[in-house]
Amino acid sequence: MQFHHHGYVSGDPRVQDAAGIGVDRPADIPDEIDVLIVGSGPAGMLLAAQLSQYPDISTRIIERREGRLVLGQADGIQPRSVETFQAFGFAERIVAEAYNIGWMNFWGPDPANRENIIRTSRTEDYALKISEFPHLIVNQARVLDYFAEAAANGPGRIVPDYGVEFAGLTVHDSGEHPVEARLRYATGERAGEERMIRAKYVAGCDGARSGVRHAIGRQHVGAFSAHAWGVMDVVVNTDFPDWRTKCAINSAAGNILHIPREGGYLSRMYIDLGEVAENDNHQVRQTPIEEIIRKANAILHPYSLDVKQVAWHSVYEVGHRVTDGFDDVIDGSGRTPRVFLTGDACHTHSAKAGQGMNVSMQDGFNLGWKLGSVLTGRSPESLLATYSAERMPVAQQLIDFDREWSALMARKPEEISDPQDLATYYLATAEFPSGFMTQYERSAIVGTDEHQGLAAGFPLGKRFKSVEVTRVCDGNAVHLGHHAKADGRWRIYAFADTEAEALRSWAEAAEPILARFTPAGADPDAVFDVKAVYQQRHDEFEVTSAPPLFLPKSGPLGLTDWEKVYAAGPTVWTSADIFAERELSRDGVVVIVRPDQYVAAVLPLTAPTELEGFLAGALLPAR
Repeated sequence: MQFHHHGYVSGDPRVQDAAGIGVDRPADIPDEIDVLIVGSGPAGMLLAAQLSQYPDISTRIIERREGRLVLGQADGIQPRSVETFQAFGFAERIVAEAYNIGWMNFWGPDPANRENIIRTSRTEDYALKISEFPHLIVNQARVLDYFAEAAANGPGRIVPDYGVEFAGLTVHDSGEHPVEARLRYATGERAGEERMIRAKYVAGCDGARSGVRHAIGRQHVGAFSAHAWGVMDVVVNTDFPDWRTKCAINSAAGNILHIPREGGYLSRMYIDLGEVAENDNHQVRQTPIEEIIRKANAILHPYSLDVKQVAWHSVYEVGHRVTDGFDDVIDGSGRTPRVFLTGDACHTHSAKAGQGMNVSMQDGFNLGWKLGSVLTGRSPESLLATYSAERMPVAQQLIDFDREWSALMARKPEEISDPQDLATYYLATAEFPSGFMTQYERSAIVGTDEHQGLAAGFPLGKRFKSVEVTRVCDGNAVHLGHHAKADGRWRIYAFADTEAEALRSWAEAAEPILARFTPAGADPDAVFDVKAVYQQRHDEFEVTSAPPLFLPKSGPLGLTDWEKVYAAGPTVWTSADIFAERELSRDGVVVIVRPDQYVAAVLPLTAPTELEGFLAGALLPAR
């Protein structure tokens, strides 16, 4: 963590100095703002945390609740989400309080007595093999708390406006603030009062019954399946030996997905309530908790649960739906979007694959830096069209995966030919539920694959997969990607050639190119965080021998940043060699990474003009 570059800091370095609008943020919502976020769920709070890094953008987030979420419905945190938490500065803290999924065990009917269940397999959790980040279980409310902290501590000082609900909007054809939104105060002295505000953009992060989605005429496409599940967070005494291990349980009486929760005692159970009659009319949702507990005990036989407390419970029918568009632009209209949908407002599915909160947060991450870039003049408005183009295919992939996983979980014993097939599927599809399968297509912000062979381990359009390197200034082993914070900057990693001569030439040519996209008077790394990775060991050259591009001076004191020069290793602290692990050309290569951590371009060191060509398509010259 770097600080002091604006002068000595004696307080909490996570609390950044307020700047721009954050210096004097008005208590009430102004009549005109830049961005209105509707809903303080995972997508909305991440979006607020991201936009707080743009202090000159006026952002407000409204939530009809009176205060913070107390009982969160989602709880599964995939490795890609923990990677994102790292960018927002709270991964270590949330990992410390979460339940870490190390194993997933599978149970099935005992061949000797079909009324009983036995353990059929133990499997290492997929996160252990494909990521340096764990697979966690933690209350959604705590995730929102951490994002709220990041939003409040950012220079924009964004905090939710609780007790305010969305009541409708109209998008006008002209005007600097073309979206007219109607708000209603839901609580307090002003309860029932309505007012109109105007915004440049609105983000609907308001859940499956989204008012924003309804207001722009978008519709969920899909249907509910004929299967219902009860879910409960419970504190129990039990003789079931895997109570603190994630389990998929199949028995003659039905199925359970069992997920231990944070804190050592709480667990969540998804209990199969069976098929739903066509004329049920959602009455299954009224199933009492006593029946859910009875069903759970029947499935677990010969083991039993003595439920001491139910923290939360619900009943849901599996639904798989994707909205017919993620923004307010009707195909062929030619204008740029003004209203966006994220999270459950544009995709709904079962909870058993642990994807909802995770995919929703990536919606917010994708949208946040794009809004920030457009509103600060860094990028053209056309960038905003890439939000729907990139996130709609991800949502459809999620629905397809969840439909298959849900069907496997809901099978009857007689439908299972191989007791190991659920475990096999769980491990074989690991990259998708981990959040690492997403790959964005060619666009203004994802380049061509002409030079992909120079960095085969950093596929274009996929998230930048970190590797340990050695920081030259102090010899510490650090993950290269973990240094990238969610601050709206692009990352440019220049991997040196063997003698580093091509690197030096590239740096000299790149410096004026990058300056053309950096505002006058701003720090030289205000838009681009440029780092060099040498093939030599960290103790085989001096950090001060690196080109000036990699030793920028920032802040009012003009202090040198020493943390942009790295060595590939290996050293006493790490056995990793990033050139070998990511199949990087020993002739050198440049990898450009977007602010949301996805690889945007792979370019040769020997052609700096290609850098300018790519940046010109994604960014505007500084004014």
